[in-house]
Amino acid sequence: MAGGVVVPSDGPAADYGGGLTLSVFMSCLVAASGGLIFGYDIGISGGVSAMEPFLRRFFPHILRRMAEAQKGNEYCIYDSQALSAFTSSLYVAAAAASLVASRVTGALGRQAIMLMGGALFFAGAALTAAAVNLAMLIVGRMLLGFGIGFTNQAAPLFLAEMSPPRWRGALTAGIQFFLTLGILIANLINYAAARHSWGWRLSLGLAGAPAVVIFVGALFLTDTPSSLVMRGHADRARAALLRVRGADADVDAELRDIAKAVEAARQSEDGGAFRRMATRRGYRPHLVFAVAVPVFTQLTGVIVLSFFSPLVFRTVGFGSNAALMGAVILGAANLAAQILSTPIIDRYGRKVLFAAGGVQMMVCQAAIAWIMGAKLGKQQQSGEAAAAAMARPYAVAVLVLTCLHSAGFGASWGPLGWVVPSEIFPVDIRSLGQAMNVSISLGLAFVQTQSFLAMLCRFKYATFAYYAAWVAVMTVFIAIFLPETKGVPLESMGTVWAKHWYWKRFVNDDGKSSKIGQSPSG
Repeated sequence: MAGGVVVPSDGPAADYGGGLTLSVFMSCLVAASGGLIFGYDIGISGGVSAMEPFLRRFFPHILRRMAEAQKGNEYCIYDSQALSAFTSSLYVAAAAASLVASRVTGALGRQAIMLMGGALFFAGAALTAAAVNLAMLIVGRMLLGFGIGFTNQAAPLFLAEMSPPRWRGALTAGIQFFLTLGILIANLINYAAARHSWGWRLSLGLAGAPAVVIFVGALFLTDTPSSLVMRGHADRARAALLRVRGADADVDAELRDIAKAVEAARQSEDGGAFRRMATRRGYRPHLVFAVAVPVFTQLTGVIVLSFFSPLVFRTVGFGSNAALMGAVILGAANLAAQILSTPIIDRYGRKVLFAAGGVQMMVCQAAIAWIMGAKLGKQQQSGEAAAAAMARPYAVAVLVLTCLHSAGFGASWGPLGWVVPSEIFPVDIRSLGQAMNVSISLGLAFVQTQSFLAMLCRFKYATFAYYAAWVAVMTVFIAIFLPETKGVPLESMGTVWAKHWYWKRFVNDDGKSSKIGQSPSG
């Protein structure tokens, strides 16, 4: 069959009416809370890695290196592949699980995948809290990864498909809000638990709490209308639309558009979603952004800084408790920025936030690189530990700049890294596109968490200049190649690609060779 994608007409995007009902708000709240499990793990891992009882049990060589630290070797104290594996092993499992989930979600729906993710994450939390050796710790981390992979594949799609178009950005960004909230909660728990020799077990075990939240909440969800139509349950899809859109919405018109989009997708299925995305010109923009968004999100450097911020703060001279408190402040800055940006996403659009956040992150990373390059290891005061060899005002400046960098991410790439991939894909490749986004992101997170401490040891302050350069590249790329998608219904998203100055040559050329491409509303 001739290749093609659903390309709506050049007319205005459909408006089905309805508002933000209590049902859709609660459904999206539960789905977005899937971000809690990911955020909690990000916050817990770095904090636990800075706790001396935890290091003494699993990584005693780190403590010996801290005691023997020499001036000029401040960057290398935590360079340990075993310690990096504690963090990064989760992402190998998560990346694999997200790819499997793309297949399973087509057969079972979004709700079932979130239930499986919550259950697996709970099992991983129990195992890591009870760990008596490194192998047990790593296996538990991999179970946590399976849970994150399943949940992060399903939750963004659920949010995008369930949300009204005018609220889609804010509601889908909810997953980043809960992720950031999870980081902050984890940092607070780490700070309190660090006072006790068994505190690391408490920190790891409490990961089961957000897992219970997502599992129990998912029991009460209805699946999305798009997922139900794709699985042949049109009556249930209409009931779901009535429930989440309200009596004032034109649910029959929206259901017709969903059904037409699904039918067009089925007619174009001639070799699998991946083959279509990889070979058809009409899917070229989707393929590019399925790769670019997760790659750029990881290359902001925020993920590794979130994981290893307590270790970075100890490197520049803070004590153990002060480093953990610095991580709390970092999480609070990220959360505050996320809250402030939420109403802006659907008012001013995606591209404004990408640009503002990109400039802020780039400046902060460059400044951190300059301070660490010029001042770390230069402290000469007698009696001061060599590993704490940065004057306190400069150490505080690194903390402030790291918080500003995190705030820039929290207002831009953080929420938009979930919003944009969840809304740009046609229905026939939506699960695959989201799976690619999640798996690439998690795969790169594995590479970065496994290599960051070694990179910091070898490249020192240039590590932060490296991330600043990437932020500059991605900010320019988004400004040039991403069309604005605010307020556009998912079934009409083809319009924005067909009108874009660059992507229209791919989308329109492909549409001319196919009978598929009629407006869903037409």
